Amino acid sequence: MATNRLVGYLESRKNLTGGACGLAGLVLTFTGVAGPYWPVVVAGLYGAGALLAPPERPAPPDFPDPSAQLEEVRGDFGRLRAYLADVELPPAVGERLTGLTGLLAALLEPGWVAEVLSADPDGLHAVSRAVRQDVPEAVDAYVRTRWWTRMTPGQEPPERHLERQLALLHEEAERLTDRLRDAEVRRQESHTRYLEDRSER
Repeated sequence: MATNRLVGYLESRKNLTGGACGLAGLVLTFTGVAGPYWPVVVAGLYGAGALLAPPERPAPPDFPDPSAQLEEVRGDFGRLRAYLADVELPPAVGERLTGLTGLLAALLEPGWVAEVLSADPDGLHAVSRAVRQDVPEAVDAYVRTRWWTRMTPGQEPPERHLERQLALLHEEAERLTDRLRDAEVRRQESHTRYLEDRSER
């Protein structure tokens, strides 16, 4: 442990800067400027250099880049679809779910749309939350509640809640799609203005 600390200090900015300043002190000694006090001059310059050196900066954590995160969400979406294929749903609910998963699939499809999504942290988080939490939670809650409803008839049909939940998730995905589209529209308009300004010069 002590050896690691010693090696770490020898490679540190403080030691390297102090060593450079101490070397400058030796140069002053050989040129006769430091005189008989050269050890004090060399040590003083080394200490000053070590104090003036910028502090060591620990390396920031290596988090996955957005494209890697998107690939993980895409894999989770594949597992979600496999799960949904095994769930028995009423036709109306199934249609809503198909519409939602179709929209999510379009956003996650490899290509330029997914690149736009990966550049939008809030959008990527929204899709990730829908895939990993919202949709499976809604469907699982429906499956569980449906069993209890069969045991105690006369209760509110659980598919109503599921249908409403899927409708809300679809609206959220549509708002995200509109926002990403608007960003591309603004980008196009900005490029038009740039070309117009350039042509007027």
